[in-house]
Amino acid sequence: MYVADTIVAPATPPGSGAVAIVRLSGPRAIEIARLLWRPLREDAPLAPPRELRLGEVRDPKSGALIDRAMLAVFPAPRSLTGEDVAELQCHGGRYLVRRIVALAADAGARPAAPGEFTRRAYLNGRIDLTEAEAIADLVDARGDAALAQALAQLSGALAARVEGLRAKLIGLRARLEAEIDFSDEDINLPPRAEFARVADALAADLRALIDTFRRGRIVRDGARAAIIGKPNAGKSSLLNLLLGSDRAIVTPIPGATRDVIEETAAIGPIPLVLADTAGLRAEADPVEALGIERTRRTAAAADLTITVFDSSRRWEPADDEVIALAARLPGLALLNKSDLPRMLTAGELRARGVALPIIEFCALAADGLEPLRERLAALVEELADSPGAGDGRVAITRERHRAALESAFESLTAASVAASAGMPPEIVAVDIMAATDALDAITGAVTTEDVLDLIFREFCIGK
Repeated sequence: MYVADTIVAPATPPGSGAVAIVRLSGPRAIEIARLLWRPLREDAPLAPPRELRLGEVRDPKSGALIDRAMLAVFPAPRSLTGEDVAELQCHGGRYLVRRIVALAADAGARPAAPGEFTRRAYLNGRIDLTEAEAIADLVDARGDAALAQALAQLSGALAARVEGLRAKLIGLRARLEAEIDFSDEDINLPPRAEFARVADALAADLRALIDTFRRGRIVRDGARAAIIGKPNAGKSSLLNLLLGSDRAIVTPIPGATRDVIEETAAIGPIPLVLADTAGLRAEADPVEALGIERTRRTAAAADLTITVFDSSRRWEPADDEVIALAARLPGLALLNKSDLPRMLTAGELRARGVALPIIEFCALAADGLEPLRERLAALVEELADSPGAGDGRVAITRERHRAALESAFESLTAASVAASAGMPPEIVAVDIMAATDALDAITGAVTTEDVLDLIFREFCIGK
């Protein structure tokens, strides 16, 4: 529930730095900031709106000097939150920032909750819900593609697409209202078959936007790649090579990896989340068996697989399971240990049913690493159908968006079926209204406190 009080928090990350920003928002924000801050000269004017002025932060009770700091004030409604906002730019010491926040709290401000500044911007009509979510995505962006996607959403691209769909729904509803209101009049209304055709076309537009979810999710969170193979095939060595660090333990003892190890590699414009998994084999102790079961679950949830085969060992039954797990997904097959005498060839892999591109590889010497990185980057971009900077294509990025669009699609489909069946316009209108409400939930025109709590708890303090 929105309470119109004054909040305060650091707007910069915790830790020491050259500069930190302490932000206040609310009806007393400017008053409290000017209570703490004074210009360097007694005869100097107070900081005018939207201009930085140098002054001193002092304890209002004791008059003790705390820091030299810049002050900027932003009167409502032309501010970040739509309320009065003040920002103190002080030196970035940990204690110093805590001290200034404490002084603001003593003067009547309340410490802000995570995402509360952005939440107030939404509640005061400065941004819609998709733009608020884009701010979180912008902060968390881990690559160029994610950054471009977040910026496009922040600029209102998704909201505009949803609003366009909503406008078409309103058009359908207006046609039904005319049929209801003028049922006794001799007016020409489009036949129900035409209504159903328009509804079906709009449903296709909704489905096209729903189908962008995979691309949007991969660009935002990264593609998930499961590294699978039998024990001691070189999976952990591959993970370390792709990360450029010794993240996983490498040992000649088979079965050393007992759990899934996940790390993100910056291989291309889209992050690649690599999962090193326990080796697949039939004979395993109870603990290793648990790890193998996690391997299967990880492979099932992955976007792509990197299968690792040991070219220095003959084919084994465990290799058959590796192929089976990788069969439904795109990916690459590595024929590792190419520096050792060859016992397994690419031709045999093909004969055994490996359909993935096969790369000769040596993890020990990092032979073939750069071609592998290039192939992985291209594969991830192909998976995501990467929009790239400036492309401007819209994609949904969150399960909340997908669920709302699915609901709108189902309601619109029901309306088309009802119209085709000759149902009364009042019945058809109910489904059209349900579809409209579902779209309104995406931008936040219709929402609940629970939804807002779920969205904004992802934010950091001060954002």
